[in-house]
Amino acid sequence: MSRWKGLPASLDHRVRHLVVQLRRLKDHSGLSLAALAARTSYSKSSWERYLNGKKLPPRAAVEALARVCEADVPRLLALHEVAEQAWNAERPGPPAEKAATDETAEKNETAEKDETAEKAEKAEKAEKPATATAAPPASGRGMPFGPLVLGALAVLVAAGAVLLVARLWEDANGIGRGAGAAMTAGGTDAAPAFTHRPGEDFGCRVQRRAGALYAGHSRTDTAVLGSGASGWDVVEAQCLLRHQGYDPGGVDGIVGGRTVRAVKRLQARFKLPTDGIVGPDTWKVLRR
Repeated sequence: MSRWKGLPASLDHRVRHLVVQLRRLKDHSGLSLAALAARTSYSKSSWERYLNGKKLPPRAAVEALARVCEADVPRLLALHEVAEQAWNAERPGPPAEKAATDETAEKNETAEKDETAEKAEKAEKAEKPATATAAPPASGRGMPFGPLVLGALAVLVAAGAVLLVARLWEDANGIGRGAGAAMTAGGTDAAPAFTHRPGEDFGCRVQRRAGALYAGHSRTDTAVLGSGASGWDVVEAQCLLRHQGYDPGGVDGIVGGRTVRAVKRLQARFKLPTDGIVGPDTWKVLRR
C-alpha cells in the first residue's frame, strides 16, 4: 500500500472523505500516478494534486478513476458532489474567474499530452511502408453469403449455451439467489430495485465459493459504503459482518451507527484504517 502524505488539517471532512476513497481505489488498482495519467485524460501532476488534497478533482476525473478501477461510479460521484459543495463554500470569491483559470490549466496539460501522442502517431505512420490496395478476386465474386450466416449463427448458439450453463451453475450453488437476485461482478446492476420497510431484516445464506464468502446479495469487492448508504451491497456487507462475528445491528440494507461500529471493530482487528467505511480493503477481509 502506498505511503501517502498527510492531508491538510484545514481540509473539510467531506472533501477528506472523497480523497481517502480515491486513494484507496488507486492503491487497490496497483497503478502508479504515471500509469493512471496514461489511462485517463489527466496528467500525473494533476493526480498528485487531487490525491494530496491540494485541489478538488473535477467530476470527470473522479468518474474516470472509478471506471479505470471498476468501482461504483454513482457512489463516487455522489461523494464528489458533497465534497464540491464544501470546497466551494470554503473558498468564496469570483467563481467564474477561478473556474476559467482551473479549466485553462487542465486544457494546457491535456493539450501537451495530445500533442505528444499525435507526434508519436505521425512518426509511426512515417515508418510504415505504403501498401497496395487489395485486388478483388480474379473470378469477380466474393465469399458465399450462406457460410457466413451459418458461422455467425453457430457462434451465437455457442455463446448462449455458455451463458445458460453459467446461470444453472450459479443457481445450483446458491449464488445470485435470495433478496439480491442476479449479481454482477461490479455490484447489483441486474438486481431488483432496493426497497426497505421499517423493521425488515433480510436473510443471509453465507457460503464459500471459489475461495471467497458470499451471502447471495452482491459479488462486489469495490463498492464504497459509508454512513447512510443503502442497497444490496450494504445487505451483503451486513451479512458478512454478522458471519465474521461483528453484529451490525440487523441486516436492513442501511449503514447506520451500529453497522459503522461493527465495521470499525473489524478494521481494528485486521489493522486497517478505522474509518467505519467499507471499501476495497475491508471487502477483502469480509470475503476471507
